[in-house]
Amino acid sequence: MDISKFFDTVNHKCLMEFLKNRIVDTNLLRLISRFLKSGIMEEGVYFETDQGTPQGGVLSPILANVYLHYVLDLWFETEVIPQLNGFAGLVRYADDFVVCFENEKEARIFGVALRQRMSKFGLKISEEKSKIIEFGRCTCQRARKYGFKCETFDFLGFTHFCDKTRRGKFKLGRKTSRKKFTQKMKDMNLWLKRIRNRVELKEWWKLLGQKLLGHYLYYGMSGNFRLLRNFYHNTVRLVFKWINRRSQRKSYNWGQFLNFIQFIPLPKPKIYNSLYNA
Repeated sequence: MDISKFFDTVNHKCLMEFLKNRIVDTNLLRLISRFLKSGIMEEGVYFETDQGTPQGGVLSPILANVYLHYVLDLWFETEVIPQLNGFAGLVRYADDFVVCFENEKEARIFGVALRQRMSKFGLKISEEKSKIIEFGRCTCQRARKYGFKCETFDFLGFTHFCDKTRRGKFKLGRKTSRKKFTQKMKDMNLWLKRIRNRVELKEWWKLLGQKLLGHYLYYGMSGNFRLLRNFYHNTVRLVFKWINRRSQRKSYNWGQFLNFIQFIPLPKPKIYNSLYNA
């Protein structure tokens, strides 16, 4: 599930009421209220805001999480779960969340109740990014038996899919989503194009290593090594392309470039978040 334009539609009055449950200091509450009403600047023009949290503001992620904690998390725990017959669980990060149900009927009833709950606080579910799918061990077993393909879902930049262990048992598979992988490669291509002539090679080479390492630290999940390796190799090809476009004369041929990388290597793909050795 995904909430449409969440950071732009947070109700200030409701948020301040939620904060009063935990904050007694009226001075701090007044400062937060001023922060929310500080407005925004677009192309030199000031606009007042009566809802939403300022994009890029240091407090915005915290305030948004407080808001959804009361609107969604506590409501799900105290009102939804007690009414269910089967298992249910909620996993949320900011305005993106996944809700798991044992019974399909209860999942669909929850979908209706959730939209009513969101509208009560000025929020709306993004129908394009939200769906109900059948997923898990039992679905995987039926898929093998009847020859159909299990559905997948994207969450936090990963595509989650039904997978199996070496012994044939069910496990949850994760890999970099196609959308995120494509976007990351486009961003890398644009960055290399812009920086190649701005600073010396030895300077931006260090930054490139940091960018690769940051990608590995986030996407380096167990089972995702193939796409980490693809990201590394695609990046190396882009580097070779843009190094040779700094002037009319090529700086390196492919063999010389490979020798250069061996002499000053870039960080290699590595699994940093092992889910099976935890």
